[in-house]
Amino acid sequence: MLVLAHISDLHLDGTERATRRAERVRDLLWGLPGRVDALLVTGDIADHGTEDEYEEAARVLGLRDGGAPFPVLTCPGNHDSRAPYRKALLAEPAADGPVNSVHVFTDAAVLMCDSSIPGRDEGELDAQTYAWIEETLDDLDGDRPALLAFHHPPVALHHPPPLPKGRGRCPQPDAYRLGRPAALARLLERRPEIAGIVTGHAHTPAATTFAGRPLVVGPGVTWTLRLPWEGEQIADREAPPGLAFHVLDDEGRLTSHFRVAS
Repeated sequence: MLVLAHISDLHLDGTERATRRAERVRDLLWGLPGRVDALLVTGDIADHGTEDEYEEAARVLGLRDGGAPFPVLTCPGNHDSRAPYRKALLAEPAADGPVNSVHVFTDAAVLMCDSSIPGRDEGELDAQTYAWIEETLDDLDGDRPALLAFHHPPVALHHPPPLPKGRGRCPQPDAYRLGRPAALARLLERRPEIAGIVTGHAHTPAATTFAGRPLVVGPGVTWTLRLPWEGEQIADREAPPGLAFHVLDDEGRLTSHFRVAS
């Protein structure tokens, strides 16, 4: 059985508010009486994609001092910038290609995929990333189930896109979701070992399906999205930062639980 903590959309920007909200979630996770196997961070880690923001993220997430009690696995979002992300967060040489990584556990694997398009808000898994997913799963020989994690949900979450100019504005997440979802659906058809997908971006906890697999959207740390029936103000900045726990059991079934950091 694999137990994963999941946070998303920290939007660290150098302000005390953003840092403190991220630290509240970090403190809850670091203080758990039981151990989780890893922490997934599904993008928009920085707000402006600067090295300073990623250095702050590395400190908060315990990536430099060994402070994290379990592996911390990350992938970029649309607010992230690949070269500073690699240099200041991952301590790797700066480069502009997709930031993809895999972590193999005893009974499962997690593929952290880059769905960002530099300079754009919407997302896409490009040809290089799809090829990497296929090759990575081939290397696993189908011996263990796998989860895909990336930033942009591939389905509508029922928060409408912007209205035409002059009629008001209602942004994200549906206006900026994952492009070419049919390509992802075809991948899932070929790959029964993929047990589910986890994403971020929407700033609201959500659970649905995509191409017959579980799709779980993690809540946002920086603020929570109000859905249309909850009010006109889009961002609830007073809601406590959220997190999720995903359990992939021995039968390959994904179960998710949502919490807030008070």
